[in-house]
Amino acid sequence: MYDVSDYDFILPKKLIAQKPLSKRDSSRLLTIERQNQTINISKFFEIERFFKKGDILVLNETKVIPARIFGKSERNSSIIEMLLLKEIEENVWEVMVKPGKKIRINDKILLEKGVCCLIRGVTSYGNRIAVFDCKDNFFDYIEKFGKIPLPPYIERQDNLVDKKRYQTVYAKVPGAVAAPTAGLHFTKKLLGTLTAKGVIIVKIVLHVGAGTFRPIKSKSILDHKIHNEFFEVPKCSADLINKAKENGNKIFAAGTTVVRTLETVSDKNGFIKADNGDTDIFIYPGYNFKAVDHIITNFHLPKSTLILLISAFSSTELIKEAYETAIEKKFRFYSYGDAMLIL
Repeated sequence: MYDVSDYDFILPKKLIAQKPLSKRDSSRLLTIERQNQTINISKFFEIERFFKKGDILVLNETKVIPARIFGKSERNSSIIEMLLLKEIEENVWEVMVKPGKKIRINDKILLEKGVCCLIRGVTSYGNRIAVFDCKDNFFDYIEKFGKIPLPPYIERQDNLVDKKRYQTVYAKVPGAVAAPTAGLHFTKKLLGTLTAKGVIIVKIVLHVGAGTFRPIKSKSILDHKIHNEFFEVPKCSADLINKAKENGNKIFAAGTTVVRTLETVSDKNGFIKADNGDTDIFIYPGYNFKAVDHIITNFHLPKSTLILLISAFSSTELIKEAYETAIEKKFRFYSYGDAMLIL
């Protein structure tokens, strides 16, 4: 159960989605029913039939920032690519520098429009602490000059389509460097259909970090240290979830980010408290879920913490069968790929 090789699989490269479909909700949907151990295939826009009046759909309204920025080393004039990971304080960020560039403490990186940053330190993960000197609002600056941080398995440059499509239609709070991809399938029309049916939509925030793509490199999953991510659960969202639970309604989590957030702030009976801070909750087989009844998710990387999470929610055997079915049926994988619903 704790051997990471149990969560490995071989995926034909051609199944890794390189661009989004023309319509968000036209993705395919693979549904796992845990109770009777069945797997079915439909379209994502048909997902509304699995909801009942009074059920809760929890969405992560984090917004992906254009976190890839480029500059030139003042010391040796080399081009430096940085990924903004996390704002520590105003104009101070944890950044990841693209491998191959030797960046030292106290190096100055010159960016566009007279902006520069000073490398102040190194984190335990080997990332850098960068202090930016920017006369204007830094978020406005990166919105104008930054690039969309597409995942490493999308082997092309970002474009104008990505600026819109690598973002949920309900994205609101800037801070993520990766999209909560399960939410990419929802359209405003589909959310309206669910609301008309009596489904209650609530919002939380978890700023997805680059660590979401980091594979587990240790042989035992127990030796893996998961990354921290900032979350926030407003009181109004906690109250609506708790009321639904009291009434016997189901909680649908749109994505593993929502699952991790709700399980972080849940008591042993599954009731939610309003809170904010950093979470490093690591969910793997053997975990006892408390808050979440159903999960909407995408297909995840092998040996990743996310495939461990869904294996814990379903079972390792059933997830293996589902992934084998998805590969056989030529589902599209990863961020711009198809979706899965685990009931």
